[in-house]
Amino acid sequence: MIWLIIIFFMIAGGIVSNRLKNKFKKYSAIPLTNGMTGKEVAEKMLHDHGITDVKIVSVAGRLTDHYNPQDKTVNLSPDVYNTNSVAAAAIAAHECGHAVQHATAYAWLQMRSAMVPAVAFSSKMLNFIFIMMFLGAGVLGWFGINTALLAVIVFQGAITIFTMVTLPVEFDASNRALIWLKQSNITSEHNHPMAQDALKWAAGTYMVAALASLTQLAYYVMLFLGNRD
Repeated sequence: MIWLIIIFFMIAGGIVSNRLKNKFKKYSAIPLTNGMTGKEVAEKMLHDHGITDVKIVSVAGRLTDHYNPQDKTVNLSPDVYNTNSVAAAAIAAHECGHAVQHATAYAWLQMRSAMVPAVAFSSKMLNFIFIMMFLGAGVLGWFGINTALLAVIVFQGAITIFTMVTLPVEFDASNRALIWLKQSNITSEHNHPMAQDALKWAAGTYMVAALASLTQLAYYVMLFLGNRD
């Protein structure tokens, strides 16, 4: 049964990701009436919030947009950075929403940033343990299956907590973006719902990822408890 749930989330994740790409493509064809590109939207949002120490840079790829709190950069993909569209404005404003969170010491963002090293370590350790378990050596030979499963639960737990903490960070960034886009008249009464729709599907990818991670954690816990009986 648990495998069916995991497969369900894998399929759901693919559907949401594909839907997001379609929404981005659709709203990328609808220009803003003010002619502003994603870069210009980002510049204005940062300026309006009094943020002067964040750089806006273009990064390769599609939908690779992100905010890096370590070097304080808003990284925009070429389709966002150079384009005048509703989609570009929504995504640029969303990433600047993270910059605003950083500038205002938003607690959830600080927590997520602090967890990054632990999550990276957990991912590496999970890969190592799974390889050893697959080979039937290493971890199993040294410690036994129960200890290996317990380690998997700990590392998967760290990843699951990270995905859960990510949700309020992403939702808040979208809310900040949408409020600013409307108040600053970047979006109009006609195209504002499009920006909302685009960011809704973007948030959906994080929701599916969090639920999938939680399901995996539950599966490992069930394996561990069942193996103790």
